[in-house]
Amino acid sequence: MNYFVGIDIGSTAIKAALVDQNARLVGVHVSDSGSLFHKNAREALRVLLERSGVRREQVGYLIATGYGRKLFKEADDSISEITANAIGAHEAGKAHGGVRTIINIGGQDSKAIQIDDAGGVTNFAMNDKCAAGTGRFLDVAARNLDVDLEELGDYHFNGRGAPLTINSTCTVFAESEIIGLLANSHGKEEIIAGIHYSIARRTVRLAKRVGIEDRVYFDGGPALNKGLVAAIQDELQRELVVPEHPQTTTAFGAAILARQEFLAERAAA
Repeated sequence: MNYFVGIDIGSTAIKAALVDQNARLVGVHVSDSGSLFHKNAREALRVLLERSGVRREQVGYLIATGYGRKLFKEADDSISEITANAIGAHEAGKAHGGVRTIINIGGQDSKAIQIDDAGGVTNFAMNDKCAAGTGRFLDVAARNLDVDLEELGDYHFNGRGAPLTINSTCTVFAESEIIGLLANSHGKEEIIAGIHYSIARRTVRLAKRVGIEDRVYFDGGPALNKGLVAAIQDELQRELVVPEHPQTTTAFGAAILARQEFLAERAAA
């Protein structure tokens, strides 16, 4: 049996996905990008295959995507993360009745993507990398609040007061704003809820630029944060489709495309 790999080399994390010849997801793996992108991507691939019980020679095609895709020379091809994200969300969204709008929040940027019925990109928008609406902002906020990143969602739901307003659109200034709120004895719960709603408002404005249709698919590492999910749903006034492995949607899309390319090449041979 042939297998196909997509590897998404992002600025903060490397995500790898493996599908079989029937396009079924076999395994995923997520690890930190670190400073040695190529070495760490190779290690992520090794771990993915080892845990899935698949040998390297069984991989028929591998496509790289993401920030560091050009650095992974072992890939058979590379594609933009916009295309890969669209393909992955389209495929994963079938189980939910289909999706047309995608919200992706990554480590350094946020994206809104509009896709057609076949998963093709019809429109997309990205925020400025300085904007306080990314995964990095959540990391910075958690550090300043002395809270584990994984705990932000719990704090969101434990506040007794209204979420506090975070006005700054730059991570650096927003960090100063958070420190100021702490100095004025505001509770962590209300600050964290305010951070989530600040990101949610910016994210929804971004999505409105491309158009919001039908079910909205939310992926990227921050989609694991239930407080942020709740805030975006409040701003959207509709439920989000959040996949089981939100970090690996783009890698999954690259793996799906790897399978398609392999079959196309074999058919043309």
